[in-house]
Amino acid sequence: MRDFLPADKARRERVLAVIRERYRAHGFDEIETPVMEEHGRLHAGIGGDNEKLAYNILKRGLDAEAIRAAAEDPAQLTDLGLRYDLTVPLARFYATHRGVLPTVFRAIQIAPVWRAERPQKGRYRQFVQCDIDIIGDASDRAEAELVVATLDTLDALGLEGGIVRINDRRALDFMLDTFGFPVDERPGVLITIDKLDKIGPEGVVAELAERGAAPEAVEAFRAFLMRPQTLEFHPYGERQIRKALPEGAPDDIVAHLAGIGEAVAAARPSTGSGATSSGATSSEATSAEAGGVPLVFDPFLVRGMGYYTGTIFELAHPSVDYSLGGGGRYDGMIGRFLGQEVPAVGFSIGFERIVDLVAEQEQDAAASIVLVHDADVPVAELLALKGALMADGARVRLERRTKNLKALLERASADGYTSFATVSAGTARDDLELKTLA
Repeated sequence: MRDFLPADKARRERVLAVIRERYRAHGFDEIETPVMEEHGRLHAGIGGDNEKLAYNILKRGLDAEAIRAAAEDPAQLTDLGLRYDLTVPLARFYATHRGVLPTVFRAIQIAPVWRAERPQKGRYRQFVQCDIDIIGDASDRAEAELVVATLDTLDALGLEGGIVRINDRRALDFMLDTFGFPVDERPGVLITIDKLDKIGPEGVVAELAERGAAPEAVEAFRAFLMRPQTLEFHPYGERQIRKALPEGAPDDIVAHLAGIGEAVAAARPSTGSGATSSGATSSEATSAEAGGVPLVFDPFLVRGMGYYTGTIFELAHPSVDYSLGGGGRYDGMIGRFLGQEVPAVGFSIGFERIVDLVAEQEQDAAASIVLVHDADVPVAELLALKGALMADGARVRLERRTKNLKALLERASADGYTSFATVSAGTARDDLELKTLA
């Protein structure tokens, strides 16, 4: 958990303002949910490993006897917890307010979440997520809207060239079924397959064998990974998807994925990108570029959240070898709270990763001025000068002159101020001589 100095905070807010503006331009509406949710909801088995990282909150009024009684089951001591993502709170929010929400609800959530991570570079215990979700639309239009809005936001931040890697959990199930992996082995198998871009095909096959996965299935998977492939390239679409999957892929899954590409291509007709990521091969990137669609079908994209039921995606950018966001369809989650199934899909930008990539923006067009005044200048004069400058649209800070004027001005510059003026007793508005801060 971190503190942010004024300049850092201002930069973060500028980036957040762009994200909010682009999301709203695409027809999404912002909501807010409490930082806490019920313990049982956060630990309902739908949050994957994140549930293990949740911060739990003790019940009020516990006495020593109650604490001793719960020694074997500490969960009895808690009834609330800090949210570890924004998807579970959104599902609860929709179930609670469905009666006053539109049939197809497009939500923005931008807020901090908390996970008991082991502190290390790039991993924080408190961090901001920027989510957009569409609830109530089961068609490929929902995924396409999310992809287009996300890529548009990336462009607006000056990070053109992004690519979305896309897959479907149903396609993964089809592959594992084709290879012969028993259902009870699949969670562990998916964990290993998710390492494909890190340890390579041989490493994945070796780890599957070490896990004790069905030998025949492991061999079938190895043969698929090592199959000879021609060097022909295809744009994102039905042919590319079918070539990346075992024969006999279900038509409805392929059509759903291909339909997303057609819709994205219509929304971004001039888009071409050669971006790659650690999980996108050069041939996949070339295929995306050739087709003018910033999508790459990745049959081995897994994503670890247990609540995904269909399409899954990750956001990649050529400047880094890690994902900048991700999401997917979670049609089964809201039904747990509402009692009836409601389709839902979401995409989340990793704000802490994005903000470090966005180039420093030029200062706002409005002037940012420091008035460095002598100790004997009457307060009334200072506030009158400040008010006059603010009326012209300037941001103004008052600073009493110090012996080390250089240090004072350097600090003001670091805080985003662009100019300064010295003020003595009797200085009028027209007498101010503004000087640029280096």
